[in-house]
Amino acid sequence: MHLDQLRALLAVLDHGTFEAAARALHLTPSAVSQRIKALERDTGRVLVERTTPCRATDAGETIVRAARQMVLLEEDVRVALGDAGEGGAAAVHLPVAVNADSLATWFVPVLAAAAGWDDTLLHLEVEDEEYSADHLRRGAVVGAVTADPVPVAGCRTEPLGAMRYLPVASPELAERFARGRGYAWDAMPVLRFNAKDDLQQGVLRDLGVTVAPPASQVPSSEGFVAAVKAGLGWAMVPEAQLGDDLESGALVLLRQRAHRDVPLHWQVWTLQTPRITRLTEAVHAAARGLRPVRRSSLPAVGAQV
Repeated sequence: MHLDQLRALLAVLDHGTFEAAARALHLTPSAVSQRIKALERDTGRVLVERTTPCRATDAGETIVRAARQMVLLEEDVRVALGDAGEGGAAAVHLPVAVNADSLATWFVPVLAAAAGWDDTLLHLEVEDEEYSADHLRRGAVVGAVTADPVPVAGCRTEPLGAMRYLPVASPELAERFARGRGYAWDAMPVLRFNAKDDLQQGVLRDLGVTVAPPASQVPSSEGFVAAVKAGLGWAMVPEAQLGDDLESGALVLLRQRAHRDVPLHWQVWTLQTPRITRLTEAVHAAARGLRPVRRSSLPAVGAQV
Protein backbone atom coordinates (compact mmCIF):
# COMPACT_ATOMS: atom_id res chain seq x y z
CA MET A 1 0.00 0.00 0.00
CA HIS A 2 1.54 3.27 -1.14
CA LEU A 3 1.13 6.48 0.82
CA ASP A 4 -0.32 8.37 -2.13
CA GLN A 5 -3.03 5.69 -2.40
CA LEU A 6 -3.75 5.86 1.31
CA ARG A 7 -3.93 9.67 1.20
CA ALA A 8 -6.45 9.38 -1.63
CA LEU A 9 -8.53 6.91 0.37
CA LEU A 10 -8.63 9.19 3.41
CA ALA A 11 -9.42 12.26 1.30
CA VAL A 12 -12.37 10.55 -0.39
CA LEU A 13 -13.83 9.38 2.92
CA ASP A 14 -13.14 12.64 4.78
CA HIS A 15 -14.47 14.94 2.05
CA GLY A 16 -17.27 12.70 0.82
CA THR A 17 -16.70 12.74 -2.95
CA PHE A 18 -13.92 12.08 -5.44
CA GLU A 19 -14.22 15.66 -6.70
CA ALA A 20 -13.79 17.17 -3.23
CA ALA A 21 -10.90 14.81 -2.51
CA ALA A 22 -9.25 15.87 -5.76
CA ARG A 23 -9.47 19.54 -4.77
CA ALA A 24 -7.97 18.82 -1.35
CA LEU A 25 -5.09 16.85 -2.87
CA HIS A 26 -4.59 19.22 -5.83
CA LEU A 27 -5.22 16.37 -8.26
CA THR A 28 -7.80 15.56 -10.89
CA PRO A 29 -10.76 13.36 -9.94
CA SER A 30 -9.45 10.83 -12.45
CA ALA A 31 -6.10 10.64 -10.65
CA VAL A 32 -7.83 10.10 -7.31
CA SER A 33 -10.01 7.39 -8.84
CA GLN A 34 -6.98 5.65 -10.28
CA ARG A 35 -5.23 5.60 -6.91
CA ILE A 36 -8.29 4.15 -5.19
CA LYS A 37 -8.68 1.50 -7.90
CA ALA A 38 -4.99 0.59 -7.61
CA LEU A 39 -5.35 0.22 -3.83
CA GLU A 40 -8.45 -1.92 -4.27
CA ARG A 41 -6.67 -4.03 -6.87
CA ASP A 42 -3.66 -4.57 -4.63
CA THR A 43 -5.78 -5.48 -1.59
CA GLY A 44 -8.22 -7.54 -3.65
CA ARG A 45 -11.22 -5.84 -2.02
CA VAL A 46 -13.65 -3.00 -2.67
CA LEU A 47 -12.77 -0.32 -0.12
CA VAL A 48 -15.09 2.56 -0.99
CA GLU A 49 -18.84 2.58 -1.55
CA ARG A 50 -19.41 5.01 -4.43
CA THR A 51 -22.37 6.71 -2.74
CA THR A 52 -23.00 10.34 -1.83
CA PRO A 53 -21.21 10.82 0.44
CA CYS A 54 -18.71 8.03 -0.15
CA ARG A 55 -18.44 5.49 2.66
CA ALA A 56 -15.87 2.88 3.57
CA THR A 57 -16.79 -0.76 3.18
CA ASP A 58 -16.00 -3.18 6.02
CA ALA A 59 -12.66 -3.89 4.35
CA GLY A 60 -12.08 -0.16 3.87
CA GLU A 61 -12.66 0.53 7.57
CA THR A 62 -9.98 -2.02 8.39
CA ILE A 63 -7.46 -0.06 6.32
CA VAL A 64 -8.54 3.46 7.32
CA ARG A 65 -6.98 3.54 10.80
CA ALA A 66 -3.68 2.13 9.51
CA ALA A 67 -3.78 4.71 6.72
CA ARG A 68 -4.25 7.58 9.18
CA GLN A 69 -1.43 6.32 11.34
CA MET A 70 0.95 5.92 8.40
CA VAL A 71 0.22 9.43 7.13
CA LEU A 72 0.77 10.89 10.61
CA LEU A 73 4.02 8.98 11.05
CA GLU A 74 5.29 10.06 7.65
CA GLU A 75 4.69 13.73 8.45
CA ASP A 76 6.38 13.40 11.83
CA VAL A 77 9.41 11.73 10.24
CA ARG A 78 9.64 14.56 7.71
CA VAL A 79 9.61 17.10 10.52
CA ALA A 80 12.24 15.16 12.49
CA LEU A 81 14.48 15.04 9.42
CA GLY A 82 13.99 18.73 8.71
CA ASP A 83 12.32 17.80 5.44
CA ALA A 84 8.98 19.55 6.01
CA GLY A 85 9.50 22.00 3.17
CA GLU A 86 9.59 25.79 3.09
CA GLY A 87 6.08 26.09 4.50
CA GLY A 88 6.86 23.92 7.53
CA ALA A 89 5.10 20.71 8.44
CA ALA A 90 2.17 19.73 6.28
CA ALA A 91 -1.25 20.40 7.81
CA VAL A 92 -2.69 17.03 8.82
CA HIS A 93 -6.37 16.41 9.58
CA LEU A 94 -7.02 15.01 13.04
CA PRO A 95 -10.60 13.70 13.14
CA VAL A 96 -12.09 13.65 16.65
CA ALA A 97 -15.50 12.49 17.93
CA VAL A 98 -17.12 14.59 20.66
CA ASN A 99 -20.65 14.79 22.03
CA ALA A 100 -22.67 17.95 21.44
CA ASP A 101 -22.98 18.91 25.12
CA SER A 102 -19.21 18.74 25.61
CA LEU A 103 -18.64 20.74 22.44
CA ALA A 104 -20.97 23.46 23.71
CA THR A 105 -19.31 23.66 27.13
CA TRP A 106 -15.97 22.40 28.45
CA PHE A 107 -14.45 21.35 25.08
CA VAL A 108 -14.31 24.93 23.73
CA PRO A 109 -10.72 25.59 25.01
CA VAL A 110 -9.53 22.69 22.81
CA LEU A 111 -10.71 24.67 19.79
CA ALA A 112 -8.79 27.71 21.00
CA ALA A 113 -5.65 25.63 21.45
CA ALA A 114 -6.03 24.07 18.00
CA ALA A 115 -6.25 27.54 16.47
CA GLY A 116 -2.54 27.89 17.17
CA TRP A 117 -1.52 24.62 15.52
CA ASP A 118 -0.27 25.52 12.06
CA ASP A 119 0.46 21.89 11.21
CA THR A 120 -2.87 20.41 12.35
CA LEU A 121 -6.50 20.76 11.30
CA LEU A 122 -9.27 19.47 13.57
CA HIS A 123 -12.14 17.59 11.97
CA LEU A 124 -14.89 17.16 14.57
CA GLU A 125 -17.57 14.49 14.39
CA VAL A 126 -20.49 15.21 16.73
CA GLU A 127 -21.75 12.00 18.27
CA ASP A 128 -23.53 10.94 21.44
CA GLU A 129 -21.04 10.00 24.18
CA GLU A 130 -22.55 6.50 24.37
CA TYR A 131 -21.75 5.86 20.71
CA SER A 132 -18.63 7.93 19.92
CA ALA A 133 -16.30 4.95 20.51
CA ASP A 134 -17.86 3.37 17.41
CA HIS A 135 -16.01 5.97 15.33
CA LEU A 136 -12.75 4.67 16.77
CA ARG A 137 -13.66 1.09 15.93
CA ARG A 138 -14.24 2.13 12.30
CA GLY A 139 -10.95 4.02 12.20
CA ALA A 140 -12.80 7.22 11.40
CA VAL A 141 -11.22 9.25 14.23
CA VAL A 142 -7.96 9.34 16.17
CA GLY A 143 -9.65 10.13 19.48
CA ALA A 144 -13.10 10.35 21.03
CA VAL A 145 -14.80 11.82 24.08
CA THR A 146 -16.84 8.82 25.17
CA ALA A 147 -18.78 7.34 28.06
CA ASP A 148 -17.27 3.93 27.30
CA PRO A 149 -14.35 3.14 29.64
CA VAL A 150 -13.41 -0.05 27.77
CA PRO A 151 -10.63 0.81 25.29
CA VAL A 152 -11.09 -0.01 21.63
CA ALA A 153 -8.35 -2.23 20.20
CA GLY A 154 -5.27 -0.12 19.55
CA CYS A 155 -6.46 2.68 21.85
CA ARG A 156 -6.00 3.73 25.45
CA THR A 157 -8.64 5.19 27.77
CA GLU A 158 -8.03 8.13 30.12
CA PRO A 159 -10.71 9.44 32.56
CA LEU A 160 -11.73 13.06 32.13
CA GLY A 161 -14.39 13.65 34.80
CA ALA A 162 -18.16 13.84 34.75
CA MET A 163 -20.82 16.12 33.29
CA ARG A 164 -23.72 16.77 35.64
CA TYR A 165 -27.26 16.91 34.23
CA LEU A 166 -30.27 18.38 36.04
CA PRO A 167 -34.01 17.90 35.29
CA VAL A 168 -35.36 21.37 34.54
CA ALA A 169 -38.34 23.04 32.91
CA SER A 170 -39.75 26.50 32.31
CA PRO A 171 -41.76 27.89 35.26
CA GLU A 172 -44.91 27.95 33.13
CA LEU A 173 -44.61 24.28 32.12
CA ALA A 174 -43.81 23.19 35.66
CA GLU A 175 -46.81 25.08 37.06
CA ARG A 176 -49.18 23.67 34.43
CA PHE A 177 -48.28 20.06 35.29
CA ALA A 178 -47.76 20.48 39.04
CA ARG A 179 -49.64 17.89 41.09
CA GLY A 180 -49.34 18.50 44.83
CA ARG A 181 -45.64 18.28 45.70
CA GLY A 182 -44.78 16.57 42.40
CA TYR A 183 -45.62 16.62 38.72
CA ALA A 184 -47.70 14.66 36.23
CA TRP A 185 -44.65 13.04 34.67
CA ASP A 186 -46.72 10.84 32.37
CA ALA A 187 -48.42 13.88 30.82
CA MET A 188 -45.79 16.64 31.01
CA PRO A 189 -44.10 17.08 27.58
CA VAL A 190 -40.46 16.00 27.43
CA LEU A 191 -37.57 16.81 25.11
CA ARG A 192 -34.91 14.54 23.68
CA PHE A 193 -31.79 15.49 21.77
CA ASN A 194 -32.06 12.63 19.26
CA ALA A 195 -33.12 9.00 19.07
CA LYS A 196 -30.01 7.96 21.03
CA ASP A 197 -30.74 10.29 23.96
CA ASP A 198 -31.90 8.19 26.93
CA LEU A 199 -31.30 10.62 29.81
CA GLN A 200 -34.93 11.71 30.13
CA GLN A 201 -36.27 8.18 29.71
CA GLY A 202 -33.92 7.02 32.46
CA VAL A 203 -35.49 9.52 34.85
CA LEU A 204 -39.01 8.43 33.87
CA ARG A 205 -38.14 4.77 34.34
CA ASP A 206 -36.80 5.44 37.83
CA LEU A 207 -39.98 7.34 38.64
CA GLY A 208 -42.03 4.34 37.59
CA VAL A 209 -43.65 6.11 34.65
CA THR A 210 -44.94 3.51 32.20
CA VAL A 211 -46.91 5.81 29.87
CA ALA A 212 -44.74 7.67 27.37
CA PRO A 213 -45.40 11.42 27.63
CA PRO A 214 -45.52 13.67 24.54
CA ALA A 215 -41.94 14.08 23.25
CA SER A 216 -40.29 16.64 20.98
CA GLN A 217 -36.81 16.35 19.47
CA VAL A 218 -34.28 19.19 19.19
CA PRO A 219 -30.87 17.98 17.88
CA SER A 220 -28.88 21.10 18.81
CA SER A 221 -27.24 21.69 22.17
CA GLU A 222 -28.01 25.43 22.22
CA GLY A 223 -31.42 24.91 20.63
CA PHE A 224 -32.20 22.22 23.18
CA VAL A 225 -31.76 24.63 26.08
CA ALA A 226 -33.72 27.31 24.22
CA ALA A 227 -36.57 24.83 23.70
CA VAL A 228 -36.65 24.05 27.43
CA LYS A 229 -36.82 27.76 28.25
CA ALA A 230 -39.59 28.19 25.69
CA GLY A 231 -41.67 25.53 27.46
CA LEU A 232 -41.60 22.93 24.69
CA GLY A 233 -40.80 20.27 27.29
CA TRP A 234 -38.72 19.41 30.34
CA ALA A 235 -35.26 17.84 29.95
CA MET A 236 -31.98 16.88 31.55
CA VAL A 237 -29.70 19.85 30.85
CA PRO A 238 -25.95 20.09 31.54
CA GLU A 239 -25.34 22.10 34.69
CA ALA A 240 -22.63 24.01 32.81
CA GLN A 241 -25.24 25.34 30.37
CA LEU A 242 -27.65 26.60 32.99
CA GLY A 243 -25.64 29.62 34.09
CA ASP A 244 -27.84 31.59 36.52
CA ASP A 245 -31.12 30.33 35.03
CA LEU A 246 -32.13 28.57 38.25
CA GLU A 247 -31.26 31.56 40.43
CA SER A 248 -33.05 34.00 38.14
CA GLY A 249 -36.14 31.83 37.82
CA ALA A 250 -35.80 31.39 34.06
CA LEU A 251 -35.86 27.64 34.74
CA VAL A 252 -36.96 25.53 37.70
CA LEU A 253 -35.44 22.34 39.08
CA LEU A 254 -38.11 19.65 38.95
CA ARG A 255 -36.67 17.44 41.70
CA GLN A 256 -34.63 18.94 44.50
CA ARG A 257 -30.94 18.12 44.00
CA ALA A 258 -31.77 15.27 41.64
CA HIS A 259 -29.06 14.85 39.05
CA ARG A 260 -27.16 12.44 36.89
CA ASP A 261 -23.38 12.51 36.52
CA VAL A 262 -22.21 11.10 33.20
CA PRO A 263 -18.54 10.01 33.40
CA LEU A 264 -16.52 10.92 30.32
CA HIS A 265 -13.32 9.34 29.01
CA TRP A 266 -10.78 10.23 26.37
CA GLN A 267 -10.10 7.28 24.10
CA VAL A 268 -7.17 7.84 21.77
CA TRP A 269 -4.75 5.84 19.65
CA THR A 270 -1.84 4.29 21.51
CA LEU A 271 0.32 5.58 18.65
CA GLN A 272 2.61 8.26 20.05
CA THR A 273 3.06 11.25 17.75
CA PRO A 274 3.60 14.92 18.63
CA ARG A 275 0.21 15.87 17.17
CA ILE A 276 -1.71 13.24 19.15
CA THR A 277 0.19 14.09 22.33
CA ARG A 278 -0.58 17.79 21.86
CA LEU A 279 -4.26 17.03 21.25
CA THR A 280 -4.48 14.81 24.34
CA GLU A 281 -2.86 17.47 26.52
CA ALA A 282 -5.35 20.07 25.26
CA VAL A 283 -8.31 17.78 26.00
CA HIS A 284 -7.12 17.10 29.55
CA ALA A 285 -6.45 20.79 30.17
CA ALA A 286 -9.97 21.67 29.03
CA ALA A 287 -11.52 18.89 31.11
CA ARG A 288 -10.17 20.22 34.40
CA GLY A 289 -13.48 21.99 34.97
CA LEU A 290 -15.44 18.73 34.93
CA ARG A 291 -16.66 17.18 38.15
CA PRO A 292 -14.60 14.40 39.73
CA VAL A 293 -16.16 10.97 39.36
CA ARG A 294 -17.27 9.54 42.70
CA ARG A 295 -19.29 6.52 41.69
CA SER A 296 -20.10 5.41 45.23
CA SER A 297 -21.69 8.75 46.05
CA LEU A 298 -23.83 9.09 42.94
CA PRO A 299 -27.59 8.94 43.59
CA ALA A 300 -29.82 6.97 41.29
CA VAL A 301 -31.26 8.94 38.43
CA GLY A 302 -34.34 10.80 39.66
CA ALA A 303 -33.65 9.97 43.33
CA GLN A 304 -34.81 12.54 45.86
CA VAL A 305 -31.73 13.58 47.85
